[in-house]
Amino acid sequence: MAKTARVAKAVKTKTKDLLSEAIILGLQEKKAKNIVVLNLKGISGAVADKFIVCHGDSSTQVEGLYRSVDETVEKETGETPAHVEGRQHAHWILLDYINVVVHIFQNDYRDFYGIERLWADAEIEEIKD
Repeated sequence: MAKTARVAKAVKTKTKDLLSEAIILGLQEKKAKNIVVLNLKGISGAVADKFIVCHGDSSTQVEGLYRSVDETVEKETGETPAHVEGRQHAHWILLDYINVVVHIFQNDYRDFYGIERLWADAEIEEIKD
C-alpha cells in the first residue's frame, strides 16, 4: 500500500474515533443515561460502522442531549450531521454522521424499540457515567 493511502486510512480511522469521542462528550455533558457504543463493522446489513445509543428522562433532556452533541461535535471536529430526525416530539432523536449514528431516546422508547436487541451481534461497549 502506498504511503499516501496508509496516511489517508490512518486519518480516516482517527477522525471516526474523534467523532465518537466528541459525541460521547456531548452526551456526558448533559447527563445522558446508559451510553453504549455498538460496533457494527462486519455485520451484514449494517448502515453505519457504529451506533451510539443513550436515553434521557424527558423530551426536554432528549432535546438538550441532541443540542449538546450537535454543538460539541461541530466544535471538536467541524462536522455536522448529514441528517437529523425526531426533533419535533423528542421521543427519539437520531443524528446521522454517516459512519456513526446517534440514537437519543426517552427511556420508554428505548425499551420499546430495543436497538441493542436488534443488533445483538454487535460488539457493545458500555460508557461509564
